[in-house]
Amino acid sequence: MQQLMKQAQKMQQQVAQAQAELAAAEVTGSAGGGLVSVVMTGLGEVSSVRIDPKAVDPEDVESLEDLVLAAIRNAAESQRELAEAKMGPATGGLGGGLGIPGF
Repeated sequence: MQQLMKQAQKMQQQVAQAQAELAAAEVTGSAGGGLVSVVMTGLGEVSSVRIDPKAVDPEDVESLEDLVLAAIRNAAESQRELAEAKMGPATGGLGGGLGIPGF
């Protein structure tokens, strides 16, 4: 039982370290050949959006909206991949039920 508690404590420390690394990390997603880019933290929080003026057409707002959404989705996929890479070793592949966002 004591060995199990030690393993659980070690896993908890590894998870905390991985979460700290994710909080400090940034990923970028883009769309439209770079016309729209989104920067997101490793925890999934959008920290900035950049829109090239060439993407702004008052006659076609829908296309700009689509580019922004695509860039967010692209950044979110990069964030998920980063989170899996950081958290996987810390959780030993347990994932679900640990109360960790995205798992």
